[in-house]
Amino acid sequence: MAHRRRFLTTAAVALGLAGLYTFPNGASAVPAQPQARAAAATARAASFTDPATGSTAVSNLGAGNGWKVVTSATATQTGAQISAPGFSTSGWLTVANDGGGAPGTEINALLQNGTCPNVFVSTNMKSCFGQMTKVGADTIAQFSVPWWYRTDFTAPPAGQDAKLVLNGVVGSADVWVNGSQVASSSTITGDYARNAFDITKLLVQGTNSVAIEMHPNNPSTMLTLDNVDWSQIPPDNNTGIQFPVQLQAGGPLLVGNAHVVQNTAANLSSSALTVKTDVANTSSSAQTGSVSATVTPPGGGTPITVSQNVTVAAGVTQTVTFAPSAYPGLTVAGPQIWWPYQLGAQPLYTLATSVSQNNTVLDSTSGTFGIRTVTSYLTGASTAAPSGVRAFKIDNVPLVVRGGGWDPDLFLRYDPSDTAKQIGLMKAMGVNTVRLEGHLMPPDWYQQMDAAGILVNAGYQCCDFWEATSYTSAQQADYQLTAQSVGQILRNHPSVFSFQWSDNAPTATQESLALAGFAAADYAGPFISSAEYNSSPQLGASGEKEGPYDWVPPNYWYDTSHYSSGDSTLTNAGGSWGFDSEQSSGNTVPTLDSINRFLSASDQSALWKTPGANQFHNNYEGTKHTGYHFGTLYNLDTAITDRYGAWSSLSQYVEEAQVQNYEDTRAQFEAFVDHSTNASAPSTGTIYWQMNKGWPTLLWSLYNNDGDQAGAYFGAQKANRPLHALYALDNGTVTVDNLGGASQSGVTVESKVYSTAGALLDDRTSAGLTLASQQVANAVLKPTTPTASGTVYFVELLLRQNGTLVDRNVYWQSTTADVTNWTKTIGNPQGTMTQYANLKALQSLPQAGITATATTSSQAGPGGSDKLVTVTVTNNSTQPTVGFFLRADIRRGTASGTELAGDNELQSSIWSNNDVTLWPGESETLTATYSSADLQGATPVVSVSGWNVPKTDIVAG
Repeated sequence: MAHRRRFLTTAAVALGLAGLYTFPNGASAVPAQPQARAAAATARAASFTDPATGSTAVSNLGAGNGWKVVTSATATQTGAQISAPGFSTSGWLTVANDGGGAPGTEINALLQNGTCPNVFVSTNMKSCFGQMTKVGADTIAQFSVPWWYRTDFTAPPAGQDAKLVLNGVVGSADVWVNGSQVASSSTITGDYARNAFDITKLLVQGTNSVAIEMHPNNPSTMLTLDNVDWSQIPPDNNTGIQFPVQLQAGGPLLVGNAHVVQNTAANLSSSALTVKTDVANTSSSAQTGSVSATVTPPGGGTPITVSQNVTVAAGVTQTVTFAPSAYPGLTVAGPQIWWPYQLGAQPLYTLATSVSQNNTVLDSTSGTFGIRTVTSYLTGASTAAPSGVRAFKIDNVPLVVRGGGWDPDLFLRYDPSDTAKQIGLMKAMGVNTVRLEGHLMPPDWYQQMDAAGILVNAGYQCCDFWEATSYTSAQQADYQLTAQSVGQILRNHPSVFSFQWSDNAPTATQESLALAGFAAADYAGPFISSAEYNSSPQLGASGEKEGPYDWVPPNYWYDTSHYSSGDSTLTNAGGSWGFDSEQSSGNTVPTLDSINRFLSASDQSALWKTPGANQFHNNYEGTKHTGYHFGTLYNLDTAITDRYGAWSSLSQYVEEAQVQNYEDTRAQFEAFVDHSTNASAPSTGTIYWQMNKGWPTLLWSLYNNDGDQAGAYFGAQKANRPLHALYALDNGTVTVDNLGGASQSGVTVESKVYSTAGALLDDRTSAGLTLASQQVANAVLKPTTPTASGTVYFVELLLRQNGTLVDRNVYWQSTTADVTNWTKTIGNPQGTMTQYANLKALQSLPQAGITATATTSSQAGPGGSDKLVTVTVTNNSTQPTVGFFLRADIRRGTASGTELAGDNELQSSIWSNNDVTLWPGESETLTATYSSADLQGATPVVSVSGWNVPKTDIVAG
């Protein structure tokens, strides 16, 4: 993570996100459910469909029979003994592959066998396994020794070649097959380096055995991964096997490494496809075969099939190339172009290859790819960014990158359905990009991003051994092999639009090694030298910056003039100029529903009573709250108190936090859209730190790992609407933007200014507008707002198209504004304030009256949802009283409209809009998708409540 991590003596970064596993509730919050949920989670571990390998010759070991896992403190025999067929594993842990086809980490093995069933509730993880408080070597005894992973498999038919494939390990490993060692820990290390070993001569008829001795991960000395300060450190340091262990069997000829190299015309009118595949001869004599490749258009169009005969020498692997110059059919006229989801469709072509002899197919592969172009460039050079700032075009369309950092499950468990649910959350929020820093994902994850049209910025992680400046020759080989292995996965995925280093630019050696590895994989990037404003010998200037990471006021994001002249990396100069690769205003407070699922009564008490307390679900960094320490909510809570007023209960604290998180996330995304039109250092991208978390969290997330959509989520959602009006906090004007893929005409925006008493102070409407795709029209209106000291007021923006309301956006402002002390703030991860905005008058809003109606219909939606609830909320107050920050939730209830006791909110729900503000006579219609199975036989009931509106429940019939 950011430049800041250089201050740690042993640190490492890992980005990615976790799945939305249904984690158990804390017994103190909902006593009836934790054990049942834990049992369901364990059962799911054995129920994943074995993921396709893309090759008829390759299979995932453990897919049917699972693995046996145990600590070497228990299994004291030698590798030769443990790997012998028939060795007794009585008493070992039985482990099923996850949804990515891998046996996973040591803690995953324990959890699958019932250890610590409520692992994410309160401090249970610490109680069960211990706690690490420093990134580096594991300090917990049971995980500081090797663990064994063992499984059996059936030998392929006699005469076939067999190779054992390891797609990386978290830690290092000694590998044994049938009593013989085939690889040592000096070779098998690195989470993303693919190695294959010929085991043909070691196999016997019938049952064979492989045993892998996993040595503890140490991210300060290995090219693996870690969690930096994003969460608690997994007590096993994630030691284990994150990706499938595979058997490749067949011969005498095998195909593999099939891919397409595209050369698409600048105007997208044609694409010349070069198809490549490797053909391996596993025999002791030369072999001749027919190699064919078929490209099938999306939707089942006319396939393009090419073939050629090849002769491959004994024991040799050679690349077979089908070039458009020799095979004109591979130049596709009028190709179906892959687009990000807000700009168009996501057609995917299929590439199938095969090798045959005497009309018998020996081996075949299948995979998908998309045709699209990426342009990466520097623009808008300025005094602050003399080389310009990084910007991107996809298919010739310049776009503002708006996304978040991905964090995988804390224990690296992969669940395809979880990925699908999170895609639904991201698309409903309107973001277009996910950043993977260091935590790269299984192939299914990228395939789902391809199909969803979400852009992926992949890359290395910072601050640990990935950024060491001196490697041995073996480590250099591992670094280059990792780049080649990663490139082979990323190259055919149209969603992956860039790859970058993290804080530090690579050394000249690292850069050469990585680029050579990527070139060997035919992966063309584009590549960015750093997530900070750095440069490297070959790639040049990165054009990116990082930070901040802790609380800053909403108007901070509109700053374009402050940066530290003494820091060439531009770290923590996070205003809306340039491309910021990771930034946010810090803590995210979930809803009470989510809080009750993972915080104990004492945790909850500390949350609202003791801002300086270290919250276990922040991270391990203790109680400091200045600099790069994020163990408390102190800075967020101080701002809430000074801006909105003190609270007297947990529910009031949570409500105030929702409002503050909403206005901050909205401002961050809106500011980067608003200033994208600047000629000097335009804002070209913002990556929210972070999108999600791999466990329940209070730190850096736009939604929680149970799918909870709190104020931060809906603030980001509001900012990222495809056709949208925003109120610029730097100059008080109204901007209208069109982030969709088509031109929009007949657009007007009306601005209304209200007092807290409901008086209409100003009302004006723009002339009609037509906006091209990605167009941002600044200063369309300038409302007249109050100037008297200490006045709190509202600005409501109503965006209409051909007279129909399409977007409502409400701001609450004070003439006593936030004032940042820039001298003390720039270069630091949090803001230092000269003055906080005074919004305390909102505490005195009179109670508003609202009515609501709700209906349910059948409709397929994201993540397997099958229901759509439509809720219309109306402010029917007889006085001019605003209904402030109104929220709807779908719950399990009774036919009479009463909520069931306990945790009744549907975690499968994804809302299209929420946290709305209405004046008398105004209505807003909200929709949410959900899974009917989540009702568990109950009646759907919608609750509606708000800042100054008590909760009411209605049946969603």
